[in-house]
Amino acid sequence: MVTPGSGIHGVTKSSLSSMGYRAVAPDLRGYGDSDAPDSIDSYTCFHLVGDLVELVNVVAPDERKVFVVGHDWGAVLAWYLCMFRPDKVKALVNLSVPYSRFSRENRVMKEYLIDFPVLLPKGKLFERSPAVPLKLPSWLSEEEANYYVTKFQKTGFTGPLNYYRNLNRNWELLAPWTGCEIKTPAKFITGDKDLVYHMAGMKDYIHNGGFKEDVPLLQEVVVMEGVAHYINMEKPDEINNHIYNFFRQFD
Repeated sequence: MVTPGSGIHGVTKSSLSSMGYRAVAPDLRGYGDSDAPDSIDSYTCFHLVGDLVELVNVVAPDERKVFVVGHDWGAVLAWYLCMFRPDKVKALVNLSVPYSRFSRENRVMKEYLIDFPVLLPKGKLFERSPAVPLKLPSWLSEEEANYYVTKFQKTGFTGPLNYYRNLNRNWELLAPWTGCEIKTPAKFITGDKDLVYHMAGMKDYIHNGGFKEDVPLLQEVVVMEGVAHYINMEKPDEINNHIYNFFRQFD
């Protein structure tokens, strides 16, 4: 969440605060130092977006609207925030995860069932994707990895898993918004090696009109070459420049 001024930030290397903005990177519910209740019921889309609304009210009480940047689950919640409370968001940059529209009648994604990418041997536990080597990527230092390990040792994985345990419930809760358009100025950035980008039907949705239909104020889609899912960590300087150049249109 970004507002004019100076303050804390959570963007690696080149920060938005050095460009004249105040950037706040919160730990979402269930992560880091934020509360992590065990109850599945505490992680619906309404609870999580409610956290963001109250955060905006606290950190930017004098701002009618703020800029928002989201990635992965943060991107999902940012889309919901724009859906529920467009009065709070001036413009949005989302990374890796596009808006997820409701399934339309008679349009089941059969390809997803056919091409599901991970098959587990009978009786075996899922430890990691067999296609992914068990070593740190170049953009993640051992110190950073240890930091995340320390945080998850504190909270465990119950909170993060509860996001997924609420997927079906969220669709039920969101039923009144079926067909709703996201009417916030938006920019979407992904990497050509991101697994989300290669999910069945995703490229067609992003590039052939579906995404623009659901987000009519979508101004630009950027597909970065040679970049995977953790796009903000792999290419922090480029991402910061994309964010800054987009947001400054609305200052």
